[in-house]
Amino acid sequence: MRAAAIFSDHMVLQREKPVAVWGDGKDGTRVTVTLGGHSASGTVSGGKWRVTLPPMPAADGLTMTVQSGAVVITFSDIAIGEVWLCGGQSNMEFEIRNEKNGAALLDSLTPDCGVRYYYTPKQRIIDAGFDAVERNTCWSTASPESAGAWSAVGLRFALELQKKLGVTVGLIGCNWGGTSASAWVSRDVLEQNAAIRPYIEDYDRAMAGKTLEEHIRDFDEYAAYQDRWYCEYSKLMEAHPETTWEQAQQLLGESRYPGPMGPKNETRPCGCYETLLQRVCPYTLRGFLFYQGESDDHRPETYETLLEALIACWRRDWGEAELPFLNVQLPMFRYLHEPDKKHWCYIREAQQRVCRRLRNTGLAVIPDCGELDNIHPTDKAQVGHRLFLQAMCEVYGLYTPEQACAPIAVQSYVCGNAVTVLTEHAAEGFQLRGEPTGFELAGADGVFCPADAVLQPNRITLTARTVPAPCYARYAWTNYTEVTVFGMNGLPLAPFRTDSFAPGEIGTVEKYNTPSANLG
Repeated sequence: MRAAAIFSDHMVLQREKPVAVWGDGKDGTRVTVTLGGHSASGTVSGGKWRVTLPPMPAADGLTMTVQSGAVVITFSDIAIGEVWLCGGQSNMEFEIRNEKNGAALLDSLTPDCGVRYYYTPKQRIIDAGFDAVERNTCWSTASPESAGAWSAVGLRFALELQKKLGVTVGLIGCNWGGTSASAWVSRDVLEQNAAIRPYIEDYDRAMAGKTLEEHIRDFDEYAAYQDRWYCEYSKLMEAHPETTWEQAQQLLGESRYPGPMGPKNETRPCGCYETLLQRVCPYTLRGFLFYQGESDDHRPETYETLLEALIACWRRDWGEAELPFLNVQLPMFRYLHEPDKKHWCYIREAQQRVCRRLRNTGLAVIPDCGELDNIHPTDKAQVGHRLFLQAMCEVYGLYTPEQACAPIAVQSYVCGNAVTVLTEHAAEGFQLRGEPTGFELAGADGVFCPADAVLQPNRITLTARTVPAPCYARYAWTNYTEVTVFGMNGLPLAPFRTDSFAPGEIGTVEKYNTPSANLG
């Protein structure tokens, strides 16, 4: 008999909610879990057991025992506080030791700072060595030595949350760089929806014609090559940091990332769902923090469906239909050598639409936190802070939307030569950090031109001499631009559009039949 790997010394359990504890053992044996004067028992069936402890208030320094017959497992230094899962891809994975001001923050950390971390081990496939790796992980307390690999976004969020609430905060890092949202959902979720089914269909085609062993062999050969390549690439960039990606590949040979698609590639559909997420589910949580979308920009038109399906999948698996989900909207970004494909615009729009439609969701709006030619901005403080603001508003009810939420366009109407856009969360007006750039208008032809903006409380009026009969308005509808318009609460105006052109479509938009367009 044993408990799941996520249960260890120093763990943080969720306060004020029933606490799930589970593991494996011999069928028919009885397991009893005791914590803080409470006990719960269950019987092993199908090699698995699970019990539920009653809700408990915040506490520190507790001990849990898991007993089956003469076998007793003891976990010590347990805290009961707030638990959040940090999901997504590389910008959530981005480690605090690599963050802009991470070194100073690390030096300030001590075990009694009130933040702890569980790092879900990144494993590509459930094979013979999977269990040994998983069992070598545990909850850790904060220190300069232990916290270097923690999520910078998660840590920034947790430190603010701990200071505000005065309880221990536990983070579960469950993320992997370069992964699509399709990697984090179950197969049935992809199969049951025609819009996102191509993710799994592409995978099935890639699997056809080879055995499992052949796929694994091909991936292992790729991984060995890529490890050598990255080693040489690191040496090259250290000696010649001005080297471009194209020049590096000319010198070193082609980078083969992400490698052959198959059962050992972490980017495969459902892969991280099986090897990471399901290993920590259903650990009792307050909610999810999610920063992802970059790896789905090749299918921006279906990302809204995919994201909504992911939220529903995670809530289903945790058994809570409205478990809070706080999302990070993609920032401004474009590689210097690439044209502006505007595909990130549609990802941002999808994230906003999903969070406005689904209950108990929040959106951290961060267009100003992006960097030109750097897909991994190094300053994560504002990202963590804006997730904290969303938690304060949407989850804990301690801040109002005017305090915590970025200005967001909700409606528009045309009057003469002007388009007026109505917003929320800017009741006190806007502040500028430079000229109010990024606004555009288009007539019925769908050709957008720069527009002048008059900013008033919860109202933006746009005109353009080159567009005397405007039909549509946009703001920051680009992969990258400088961001200069903020609410008086210091949060940036979220990008928006009033048209409904599909990606790459010009001049065939369905025209609005009413004087106002709902942007929600």
